[in-house]
Amino acid sequence: MASPKSLPSETPSRGAATSSIGNVVRALRTQAGLTLREVAERGDLSTSTISKVESGQLSPGYDTLLSLSIGLGVDVAELFRPNVRNSSTGRRGITRKGTGAKLETPRYIYEALAADVSNKEFLPLLTVIKPGAKVQSSDLTAHEGEEFIYVIKGEATLHTELYEPLVLASGDSVYFDSRSRHVLTGSDEGETLVLWVCSHRDALRLVKEHSLDSQGAAPPPG
Repeated sequence: MASPKSLPSETPSRGAATSSIGNVVRALRTQAGLTLREVAERGDLSTSTISKVESGQLSPGYDTLLSLSIGLGVDVAELFRPNVRNSSTGRRGITRKGTGAKLETPRYIYEALAADVSNKEFLPLLTVIKPGAKVQSSDLTAHEGEEFIYVIKGEATLHTELYEPLVLASGDSVYFDSRSRHVLTGSDEGETLVLWVCSHRDALRLVKEHSLDSQGAAPPPG
């Protein structure tokens, strides 16, 4: 789970969730007064990718969402729900069962937990892994940060560039460095449910650097 580039490549889609995320991206970009080119340059994305996301023609994976958050200068959670609240102390986010902000991609169905809390140090995702997906070498991608996966139901397999595929059964978990190219798949027998926690401190750092750069106070990130 990005430069930021992780999960498998996006696939054209016109589902309701894809259209919703596109509307949020367009609204945030408009509110910030940014052009497609400006978001693309800041987030290391192509303008065509952003345009397709906004129009609902492309279902973005977590890697693209991370790049969009950098380009827009927002927390990743804001892409799941535009109205998030800021609080300096005593923050608490409650997500009742089944009420998290959802996003579906060709391989996963994400439910963002505590999406109403902005500027979190990590992003918790209740994730359904669809069965039957095959892994190609191009599916393994990497980004800054760390990740934790706990299998709630079914069986998941973590594919990385450094280790043999790791099979995780219900109750198993794994913590790993996101800078190693990776992808997570489920079982052919049915859907797999996991708690997927992603660190995105680097995205927040890049956003701050982009903000400083726009004021002429710091160079752009490498």
